[in-house]
Amino acid sequence: MVVSFADRLVSKIMDKQSHVVVGLDPYPDLIPGEIRGESSPAKLDREGWAGVFRSFFLQLLPEIAESAVAVKPQIAFFERLGAPGLQVYEELVGKAAELGLLVIGDVKRGDIGSTAEAYADAHLDVLGADAVTVNPYFGTDGMEPFLTRVRDRGKGVFVLVRTSNPSAGEIQDVEVGSGGTLYSHVAGLVRRWGEGTLGELGYCSVGAVVGGTGSDQAGVVRRLLPEAPLLIPGYGAQGASALDLAGLFGDEGRGAIVNSSRGILYAYRSRGGDWRRAAREEAEEMRKMLWRVAHGN
Repeated sequence: MVVSFADRLVSKIMDKQSHVVVGLDPYPDLIPGEIRGESSPAKLDREGWAGVFRSFFLQLLPEIAESAVAVKPQIAFFERLGAPGLQVYEELVGKAAELGLLVIGDVKRGDIGSTAEAYADAHLDVLGADAVTVNPYFGTDGMEPFLTRVRDRGKGVFVLVRTSNPSAGEIQDVEVGSGGTLYSHVAGLVRRWGEGTLGELGYCSVGAVVGGTGSDQAGVVRRLLPEAPLLIPGYGAQGASALDLAGLFGDEGRGAIVNSSRGILYAYRSRGGDWRRAAREEAEEMRKMLWRVAHGN
């Protein structure tokens, strides 16, 4: 029997008492010097930087595995290295799974017909992520290859609904003819796309990406999607605090996960000391803060 992505996600949230997702965004200039040596982007070729990324993340993943429920590798940082980067991406997906972490491929793909099918096959089947972020702009037929894998193979999707970037409102806050905003209309589609995917633990496997820096909009989405898991970027370095996210975790505090990338990966820059320990401590502090806010204790 295939266990739904939502049930696996909620189980990990409750077992680990954690809402933490660690974004794997490798900024070359921020990677600790002992990993990259004195190299700058101009001094290493693509193979060289792929090796730096591999070493950094293979050492980092065990440090954050107890505090995090998932990792979210941003594929653009790996794609820019061509084939060597994609090989590292695939290796990290496998290593994260070995450590008991869910993998959310931050790929933001979307298209129609055979192209959408190819994207879904590549990222959910071949590269092996548990879930991916998707762009809903192509509508239902662009979503269907992803939704098929949700229904039949226990995969998950997080649909871009209200993002955290400064100019998101130029498009997402536009009022639509049926009333409300474009992002609230997309939330309605997410609810429809999630029909039939409700897991035993009360959540669907079709979730929404909602920026934590726009708490008013995020609150609207939470009310519109009580059974959808929320993936919330914008925490920490991007400005959102744990208290800003109060009310977004759903019934029993099980319905949201929160991403931090630079704040954890490069915590040594503010904490000092060993970079591995700094990342581990930052992830654990985030876990505790979010759990207190989500569960009122």
